[in-house]
Amino acid sequence: MTDLLSALFLGAGYNSAVATLGAAYLGVAGGLVGTFLVLRRRVMLADALSHATLPGLVLAFLCGLALLGEGRILPVLLFGAAASAALAGLAVQGIVANRRLAEDAAIASVLACFYGAGIVLASYLQSLPVGGQAGLQRFLLGSAAGMLRGEAELLAASAVLLVLFTGLFAKELRLLCFDPVHAEAHGWPVARLDLLLLALLLALLVIGLQIVGLVLELALVVVPAVTARLWTERLGRMLPLAAAIGAAGGWIGAALSAALPRLPTGPSIVLVLAAIFLASLIVAPQRGLLAVAARRRRLVRTLAAEGLERPGSP
Repeated sequence: MTDLLSALFLGAGYNSAVATLGAAYLGVAGGLVGTFLVLRRRVMLADALSHATLPGLVLAFLCGLALLGEGRILPVLLFGAAASAALAGLAVQGIVANRRLAEDAAIASVLACFYGAGIVLASYLQSLPVGGQAGLQRFLLGSAAGMLRGEAELLAASAVLLVLFTGLFAKELRLLCFDPVHAEAHGWPVARLDLLLLALLLALLVIGLQIVGLVLELALVVVPAVTARLWTERLGRMLPLAAAIGAAGGWIGAALSAALPRLPTGPSIVLVLAAIFLASLIVAPQRGLLAVAARRRRLVRTLAAEGLERPGSP
C-alpha cells in the first residue's frame, strides 16, 4: 500500500512519475478521440489498427538491426507501427469505398491479414539469436515501468500534443459525427475530416503501444467514451467527462504497475477503466441499472393505480 500511494503521488522515481503522467495524458486523448469514434461508429476500426501495428513493429526492429546495428530504437519502432497501421486503415477505407465488402467485413479481413502477418514475423524474429532482445512483449501488454527516461519523456510529450491537437479540431469533428450529410452539403471536406480522425486514432494507438499494449488499446479508446455516455446526453459534457475518466484510468493503472512491477501496465489501466464503467453502469442517473429499475417500478405502480381507479375495473 505504501508503494502504491508513493506511485500515485509521483514519488516512485522520475521514470515512474513521467510514465504515470504520460499514461494520464494518454487517457485524456483516448477519451477525446474515443468519443468521436463512438459517435462516428468507427470503434472496430481502432481494434483493427491496433493489431495491425504488430507487423510494422517487427519489420522496424529487423530493419533497425540490419541498417543501424540496433533494433530497439523507439522512434524507429513507432514509425514502423504507424506505417503498418496506416496501411491497414487505408486498406479498409479503400475496400469500403469501392463497395467490395461491408465495413465490418472489411475491418475483420484486414485485421486478420495484418495480425496474422505480424504473428508470423514475430515467430521468425524469436527464432533469431537476437530474438530474445527484441522486447516485443512490452508492446503487447504495455510496460510503463520498463521504459527508459528518454522513452517516457517522448511518450508523455507526444500524448500532450495529441490532446492539444484533438481539442483544436473538436468543432470540425463534432460536425462530422452528428451530421456529415449537412457538412458535405455546406462544403466541408468530409473525406478529409474522416482522414483526420483516422490520423488522430493512429497517433493515439502508436503512442499507447508501450503504455497500454496493442492487445488492449481498444479499451482505452472505447471504455472512457461509453462510460461518459452513461452520465450525459450532451457532447459538451461528454468530452471532458470521457477525458477525466481516461485520465483516472491511466494514472491509477500506471501507478499500480509501478508499485507492482510484475503487473503489466495495459491490463492495470483496463481493469481500472472497467471498474469505473461497471460502477457507472449501476449508478448513472439516467442510463444506470438502478435508475432504469426505479423508472420501471414507478411505471408499474402508475399503471396499477390507473387500473384500480378506472370504473368497472376489478
